[in-house]
Order: sequence, then C-alpha cells, then structure tokens
Amino acid sequence: MTIFILGILALIGGGSLFAYYAFTAPELNEEQLSVPYSSKVYDKNDNLIADLAGAETRTKVTYNDLPQATVDAVIATEDSRFFDHIGIDFRRILAAVWANVTQGFGAEGASTITQQVIKQSFLSFDKTLERKVQEQYLAIKLDQQYSKEQILEMYLNKIYYGASAYGIAEAADTYFGKEDLKELTLAENALLAGLPQRPSGYNPYKHPEAAQKRMETVLSLMVQHDKITQAEADEARKTDVKDLLVPSDSREKSPYDAFIDVVEQEVREKLDGANINEDGLNIYTTLDPNAQESVENILSGNGPVSWPDEELNAGVAVTDTKTGAIRAIGGNRNYQTGNHNYAVSLNRQAGSTMKPILAYGPAIEYEKMSTYHQILDEPYEVNGKEINNFDNRYRGWVSARYALSRSLNIPAMKTIEEVGTDRAKEFAEGLGIEFPEDQIYPIEAIGGGSASVTPIQMSGAYAAFGNKGVYNEPYTVRKVEVPGQETIDMKPKPKAAMSEYTAYMISNMLQTTMSEGSGRAANISGLPEAGKTGTTNRPTDNGDIAPDSWFNGYTTNYSISVWSGYQNIDQGLSSAAKDVPKQIFKPLMTELSSDVDTPDFSKPDSVVWVDVEEGSRPAKLPSDFTPGSRIVTELFHVDNQPSKVSQVYQKLDPVQGLTGTYNEDTQSIDLSWSYGETDGVTFRVDVSVNGGQPSELTSTNETSLNISNIESDSNYSFSVTAISSGQDAQDSDPSSVQVQTPSLDQEEEEDEDQNNDENQDNNQDDENTDENNDQTEDPNNDENNNPEQDPNNGENTDQNQDQNDSGDENNNSGGTGDSGSDTGDNQDTPPDTEEEPAA
Repeated sequence: MTIFILGILALIGGGSLFAYYAFTAPELNEEQLSVPYSSKVYDKNDNLIADLAGAETRTKVTYNDLPQATVDAVIATEDSRFFDHIGIDFRRILAAVWANVTQGFGAEGASTITQQVIKQSFLSFDKTLERKVQEQYLAIKLDQQYSKEQILEMYLNKIYYGASAYGIAEAADTYFGKEDLKELTLAENALLAGLPQRPSGYNPYKHPEAAQKRMETVLSLMVQHDKITQAEADEARKTDVKDLLVPSDSREKSPYDAFIDVVEQEVREKLDGANINEDGLNIYTTLDPNAQESVENILSGNGPVSWPDEELNAGVAVTDTKTGAIRAIGGNRNYQTGNHNYAVSLNRQAGSTMKPILAYGPAIEYEKMSTYHQILDEPYEVNGKEINNFDNRYRGWVSARYALSRSLNIPAMKTIEEVGTDRAKEFAEGLGIEFPEDQIYPIEAIGGGSASVTPIQMSGAYAAFGNKGVYNEPYTVRKVEVPGQETIDMKPKPKAAMSEYTAYMISNMLQTTMSEGSGRAANISGLPEAGKTGTTNRPTDNGDIAPDSWFNGYTTNYSISVWSGYQNIDQGLSSAAKDVPKQIFKPLMTELSSDVDTPDFSKPDSVVWVDVEEGSRPAKLPSDFTPGSRIVTELFHVDNQPSKVSQVYQKLDPVQGLTGTYNEDTQSIDLSWSYGETDGVTFRVDVSVNGGQPSELTSTNETSLNISNIESDSNYSFSVTAISSGQDAQDSDPSSVQVQTPSLDQEEEEDEDQNNDENQDNNQDDENTDENNDQTEDPNNDENNNPEQDPNNGENTDQNQDQNDSGDENNNSGGTGDSGSDTGDNQDTPPDTEEEPAA
C-alpha cells in the first residue's frame, strides 16, 4: 500500500511538473520555425562580425523542390517513422531508455525530426528536464498545427550542415556546386543526410574518411528501411567522397573563418556541448578585426613573405600579452571554414622554443640562476645518444644568456638536468603545456620529446613571460548570451605561473636573441621585444630533416606564435622555408605596434644588474685592475649576487733594484734590474734626456740593457715598466733611475790627471828603487826601520790618497734609483681570454 501510495504521489507530482513545464513553454512562432536559430558573433568592440545563419543569403526550398531520394535519405537516417508518429516516437523513447540503461547514458537519442525543429527554433541548448519536457510538448503541438510535409520543409531549411551552410539547398551548393536538388546523386543525398548529426566531425573537406563512412552508414539505413535496393547501395558505395566535392577555394571566404572556427570549439567545450550554429547565441569575442585582416593578408600572399612553394603552410596566433585574449588567428594559407586550422589543431613538436619553458625558466625560478651562469658547451651524450648543437660546434664555457640567445642545445640539456625534469614539467604545465606521459626526459628541453603544441598554446605561454609571470589561458570568447538565460562570463581567471624575476630575466635574455642571436632577422628597430626561434629534427630513411619551423615573439602588448611546415610531417624544410615564421612575425608585429605605446619590460626590485669579471666561475666581481673589455653586466637575483672579488687581474709588481751606470770605456750606459717570475712579462724602457718629454726606448724580455750613442754632459732619466703579455696586458708602476754623463772637458782632464798620476807613480818607483838600494847597502840605516822619520812616507801617503780619490771620482758617475712600491702579492695567472666565436 505504501509503494502504491508513493507511486500515485509520484505520478501526480510528475504530472504537475510536466504540466508546469508545458504551461511555461514558449509559443509557436511561424517566423522562428521557418528560419535557422541564428547565433551572432561580435568583435572586441561589440560590433557584429557574423550572423552564422546567413539569413540574408540563405536559399529556402519547398517540399515540392525535394527529390524523393533526398526525402528517403533524410527519413531513413533521422526519423524512420516520421510520417506515422504524433511528433514524438514512444517506441523510440523506450528504445533509447533501454539503450541508456544497458549501454550508458547518451548511448542513443530519441529526438524526432519534429523535436529537432522545436529545439532549434525556441529552446536553449541546456540538457535539462525542463527543456526536454517542453521540447516534447511543443513537438506534439507542432505536429497538430502543421503537416508532415511542412515540418520536413522547416527541418531541411533550418538544419546546419557544416562549412557555414544552413539548409539543404546551401549545403548542396557548398559541397557539390549544385543549385538544383534534383541533380543530386544517391551518394550525394546520402552524404547530406548524414552530416547534421555531427557537422564538424563529418565535414568532408576536413575529415573525408569519416564522411565516407557516414555516407556508407546512411546507404545501409536506406536499404534497411526499404528506400533503395542493396545493389543501388553497393553501386553508390563505390563513390569516393573527395571526388564529389568542389574545390574548397571556390567557396565564399570570410577573413574571420579561422577565428570563428576556434570560437565554435571553445563554446562547445566550455558550455557543455553548445552549438553556435544551432543554439541562437549572442557571442562576444576578443577578435581585433584589423589584426585578423593583417594576418589574412600576410598568409594569403599579399605581404612581404617569400613563400618558397605553394605547399608550404603556416599557422598564426596573436594574443594579448596582459589578458590572454586572442586577437587574431591564421588557420593556414587561404583558410576557409572546414580547412585544417594549424593555429589550434597542429600538434607538432616545438623545437628550441621549449628552451625558455623547460630549461632556463625553471632554472631561474627554482635555482635563482643568473643570466651570467656558466655552462660548459662540450661533447655530450644522453643515454648513449650524442647531442649536437645546430652547427655541430662546441664553444666551451658560455653564459646562460649566450646559450639561449644562440639556441645552443647542449647547455639547454645540461640546464634541465641540473634543475630536474619533475620541476621543469611542473613549470611548463603552469604555462599550459601538456605532456602525454607523467614523466618527461631531458630531450624535451630542445623540443624533441613527447609534448606537442599549437601556436595558440605557445602564444599564451610566452605571453606570461611578458606579463610579469602571470599566465592567462588564451581565449576567444568574453561572454555568451543564451536565450532565456543570463549572460555567461567566459574569461579564464589569471594565475601566477612564475615569479616576476623569472619572467623579467627570461624576457631580457630573449631580447638578446633578437638583437644578437638567432632572432636578428625578426628584430624591429626601436621596439622593445623578445623572441625565440625553433626548428625540429626528424630522422628519415634519407637522413634527418627539419619538418617544423617556429618563431615566438612578444612585447608587453602582444604575443605572436608562428609555425610553418608541410602537412606531410616527413617533408623537410628548406633554408628559405625555415625563415618564413620570422618573415611573418616582423611585419605583423610592426603593424600591430604602429599605433600603440609599447613600454619596455619592467625590472622588479628582486633583480639587479651586476658587473662581473668575464670568465670567472662562479661569478666574481671585477677587481680595480680588471680591464674594461673583461667586464660584463648581467642580471642576478638579489639573494644570489656574487660577493667575492676576482683576483685574476691585479696590477703587476714593479721591477726591483734598478741601477744605471755610465761605462767610460764604451761610452754607454748599463741598466740592470731584477724581477720575480718573468714568464709572460716584458719590460718597457722609457727615457727622458735633460728633463725632456719621455719616450719609449725599447721593450725587452731581459733584465738588463746597454744603451749606446750617449750624449756627453747630459742627465738621463730611465724608467722600466713590467707589462704582462696577452690580449688584456697589465702594466706595473714604473721604476726609475738617473744617470749623469760627463762633459768632454771633464773627460780630457780626467785623462790628463790619469797620465800625471802614472808619471808620478813611475818617478816614485825610481826613488823607491834608489832608497831600496841604499838600504841594501846599509842595512843598519835607522831610516829604513823608522818610517815616521822618512820624508818620503808622507808624500807616498798623499799620492795614494789622490789615487783613491781619483778612483772614487771615476766610479761615482752612476747611482741607484727608486724601485717603486709593492702593490700586493703575486696573483693567479689570467684565464684563457680567447673570444667566443660568433654563432
């Protein structure tokens, strides 16, 4: 009894609810029944750019215009009991319920053609009980007020067939170029009948294989419901869908097609399956019409790009750096709705454009790595595989700035290994990069791993570097107005993906890429911009090829990502083809930036510029004697600045014991000095005569020097300076000495005095001989034993003293000078200062 009573109450409650929903259902409106439920698309300034139903150009048909084969194909596919039910099909409802119970919810739908007309004319896309009840109620009401032929006519004029085609007449013209439906073949009717279920998924231009299978399914359903014979179906199956289609470039083209296709995908994903072509939405987008037209002009060949051939394609995404709003999309060259949109569905490896995202960005974020950080570029292997740079050269020790700006592979691989792949993966995922596996490998740092990306993803990731580390998921839709519902805000919420210091340091290094490195060809004079090039490598039977070329560049206003390549991933790019992304970026960014102010990237207080002695490892401050050519200025986190002063470059010790002596015999001056370690040291000798201007006399590796051709009666001032050899030579303080040369008169007097002395010595010798003889004759002579009483003794003593004085006069022509002050201990030998070769 309880169950019975509860059942009665449930029926009453359900009936009351059904009655309420039916009572609140909208009224049937003949005008809405006869035209598609149009969605309207607006740009960033709320100006209408597209009415997706295309009511002003749409061709309507009457039931009498429909060939029987068209009617049979539609009825067999969509609603086999259409002419028998009351607007809803109870048998189909029960079958759908059973299928949903046994196979899962959504396994089968129960909507009739009549219900689809109601849904597309009056109701929202929400999958609610209220909408379903109202749909069934209005379908019954519609079936009562209109004939089956009228309802089928409404359906075929209203339904969306993909490729911007509403109604069967427009679809026949779009796909097959036929304006008269009676000209349609069985295969063409089957294809058209199968499209409305999934217009984008079965689009024959974009997915010909899926469209082929769908056509064959419709033919089978026509056989099953006795609309055609098996033989007729088999004959129609022989038709290749691609042979039925008119060329896509013959269809009407809109500059907004690529953008609107992305809008369609975004609305479907974020609004639970909403269809912008069927649900009558007002969609407010982020589109900048001027930017979109610029992209289309460049891709279509009206710009400065030198396309090497007609098969080379490209995809472009232009994103607002601060908000993530997508301003323009280039789907491919000569894009039309239904074409492959490379901006959003590319899925190719990113090449070296991954280096800031997976190597240097994480290293700065987690390790506070400086832009000076030294990395050894050397032969390198990972898991037994040799890693090479783009030019198969090694540059020795290089800075992180140099390695990134020149796009060197080996330093990037070492950096990701240093920071750790787990942290690198976490950093990249914060920038919207996805990895199909939970674990990544170091090869990802140079874009050679499992991650595949699109231009939209890369423009968003690089925008975060230009937006002080704040990441905004790229988006095309600001808000959506749903009929009968409130406005839905579609803007993603920003999130901090990295510290501000990381964003600034990466941006600053990528500015070097533009001014000195691999991005020079894309550099725009006077515009503060950053950017990174990238190519991929793919092994083939004929050797390695480069199937993809990238350029990602940004300012504080715009972030642009450009890809170029061929649809066939096994087709490599020529040198000219590799340059296409840079050729697209430069004029596009120039035009976008022409009428806006573009501030430079703002340095946060957490980052400082520091002068560093080049070649020091780890980084050291320059000493007072470090030459200017060996000082570089790099960015450091305030908590990771160098504090030690380099001892490589110090002032050399002066020479010691410098003496100068005038040599009378050779009439020259002899200089001599001493020095500790003389390897790598030369000595410059300067001279000044009588207080004149000093001039360099000579340089020598010896510690002595003889100077001839000396002028008489002159004061010579010599200075000797020690100089280190090498590119950055250092000087010591000079040591000096003075030497006075005698005059000619003085020299003659000295010669005469010397002769007199020699004569006097000879006379003295004679006297001494006589005396000795006398003494020999009289050995008892007291004078010989008492020198004090010998009158000659005093004379000899005076003569000897004169000779000594004369000797002193001859020897005092030179002197010892100052040797300079000691400036410090001997220092380490300077490192190899060979300049790094240009990239």
